[in-house]
Amino acid sequence: MNREELKELGLSDEQIDKVMTSHGKVVNSIKEKADKVDGLESQIEDYKQQIADRDTQLEELGEKAKDNEELTAKIDELKQQNETTKTEYEEKLEQQAFNHAIEKALGSANPKKGKDDDVSHSLKAIKSLLDMDTIKLDGDTLKGFDDQLKTIKETSPFLFESDEPAPNSPQIVNPGNPNGGNNAGNDDPFAAKLAKYN
Repeated sequence: MNREELKELGLSDEQIDKVMTSHGKVVNSIKEKADKVDGLESQIEDYKQQIADRDTQLEELGEKAKDNEELTAKIDELKQQNETTKTEYEEKLEQQAFNHAIEKALGSANPKKGKDDDVSHSLKAIKSLLDMDTIKLDGDTLKGFDDQLKTIKETSPFLFESDEPAPNSPQIVNPGNPNGGNNAGNDDPFAAKLAKYN
């Protein structure tokens, strides 16, 4: 969304500035999380390489220790530990990628802003309404997410900013006679009675 699109919606420059500032905060928050995920992916790749190197070393050691049953058993145990560690790291990476995709999708869903344009409370509430077990990450696509989000928007619209532009503000009129007491040319009904006593 850019300034021209917001102008076409009839927003004032001040409103556009507020929208752009708020949008910038959400984008920056998502970017920080993406950077963390990238760093973690790099670490996990390093760990995978270390595990692969250990597997190679264990294979070589296993060849040399074929006749030693105790050493062979220890090597098999270490191989199993390496496989378990590798699986755990892969699961962590998948979970982090899934969480990042969810955060990104929720940030794009226009969550309600609280104090200081903070959306964290709305995001937490929306996330708690999602059935995470039925959402699957397939590449960059979250399968099962859009339908759930649509339902949440229908049942809990207060968690999201309105897509409708704000209606024009009503005109406030001070109480009392708007003509300031003038009868707009009509004769004052009390003037004749007052004249009688003068």
